[in-house]
Amino acid sequence: MTAKEAKIRIVYATLLLGTAVPVWGITEGISPQIVRAYTARADIVIDRLPEETYETMLRRAEAAARAGAQRSFDQDILITEVSVIISGQNYGAIAPILDLRVNRQQWRNRPDPQVWATYFKSARSLLLFDQKQGNTEAATASTPK
Repeated sequence: MTAKEAKIRIVYATLLLGTAVPVWGITEGISPQIVRAYTARADIVIDRLPEETYETMLRRAEAAARAGAQRSFDQDILITEVSVIISGQNYGAIAPILDLRVNRQQWRNRPDPQVWATYFKSARSLLLFDQKQGNTEAATASTPK
């Protein structure tokens, strides 16, 4: 390769890089890459407190769902939707109480879990709240450990 050919190649390389980089920069400035957003999922289990009614446990489940949703949105700005499932545990029985699904805009406008939650109606009976105290203790005693 002669010196003249080497100069021509250097000129072509400089010209190519000199135009490609600004074109790439302009393209990225006009149409930036799409930001990938996603859904955060959380499963939270709460235990029944002594002498607690189902309604009180339900209020605690709503408070836990609210805290879980807020924490998820606060931790990552790319999260666009949150799904929080709250399950209750009572005498060894466990069942989902509510499922909170909300997107960031909805939560920003109204951060109320009662608005966005789906409640599982069978949770009360699955968690043995409809049974008398004696029946519950008998069920617990017969459960293998």
